[in-house]
Amino acid sequence: MKIKGKNVLVAPLDWGLGHTTRCIPIINALIINHYHVILAASGKSAALLQKEFPHLTIVPLAGYHVQYAQSSKWLPVKLLLQVPKIIRAIKNEHAVLNEMVQQYSINWVISDNRFGLYHPAVHCTFITHQLTILAPYQWLRNLLQRINYQYINRFDTCWVPDMGGDEGLAGILSHPKQLPAIPVQYMGMLSRFENTASFHPGYVYDYCFLLSGPEPQRTLLENIVLSKIEQIDASIIVLRGLPEQANAIKSKHNILSHLPGKALQQVIEQSKFVIARSGYTTVMELLSLQKKCFFIPTPGQTEQEYLAERLADLQLCFMVKQEHLNIAEQLTALEQFPFKTIQPKIFTAQQLKLLMQNL
Repeated sequence: MKIKGKNVLVAPLDWGLGHTTRCIPIINALIINHYHVILAASGKSAALLQKEFPHLTIVPLAGYHVQYAQSSKWLPVKLLLQVPKIIRAIKNEHAVLNEMVQQYSINWVISDNRFGLYHPAVHCTFITHQLTILAPYQWLRNLLQRINYQYINRFDTCWVPDMGGDEGLAGILSHPKQLPAIPVQYMGMLSRFENTASFHPGYVYDYCFLLSGPEPQRTLLENIVLSKIEQIDASIIVLRGLPEQANAIKSKHNILSHLPGKALQQVIEQSKFVIARSGYTTVMELLSLQKKCFFIPTPGQTEQEYLAERLADLQLCFMVKQEHLNIAEQLTALEQFPFKTIQPKIFTAQQLKLLMQNL
């Protein structure tokens, strides 16, 4: 189905802020290519997009509101109990999309992992890096992939934020043996940052902590970090990943709730090491800047655990599971880790044109 107009709806999933931040370069590319962009989001996602794009219309769209368990062993049960709520959210967003298409004359829908945003009369693109959903048992992985593909195949195209072939960063997550039935295109890595090559030997910060992800795990990691860094004699900045909150924590270190894209990039470039969750968006952005990273996977989130372990094996990051976290010791080990770097292919406004040639 060809796109017959310039009105584009971009809607990221609210599962942490990673889906929202990785849509920023897509939105910028659309604007550069003279599309009229309308955003659909709520909560933290809407707050972040409002700060990045104050001139764009943001239509309220309820999220899935997924909550994580405090213990990793209970996470599968916690997620399973939320399946009915997620299915209701998918049905609701599908109904709301019908109204949006009419009200805003939408010609193209770009859905980042929102399964309900498909429409028979409009070209709909689904964005995901998880064509394979990891599970502890192969039968369960196969079942999840069939369900995943049933939803994806309702769209017209699928864009995968990764490099194609052997260069793929996300491994089996983005490069399964069998692809969905609809056309699949690898779009390169998504990053709102530009590699300006402005690194300099005199870093402002020794360590930059980037906190993110669904609750309560974001807060649990924040509590661990804030309780330990007061004893560390180094220059530290902590970004809490809370764009809707003001800065209200007193510390000898720099504790900020949020920074917009350009300011965040400057802080990251001024930091010798970055400590963060191994969410895929964070991975793409930090590796695009060739930063030395210390990843702490969200407990029980198999995707993050797989990514961190894979990248550590490739010597692209240092990683430790949260249950083994001892910040003071591991920051010392971080200094000795033999990091390697890559030159990833990054999505650009020109890459958008190439992708659209195959729509």
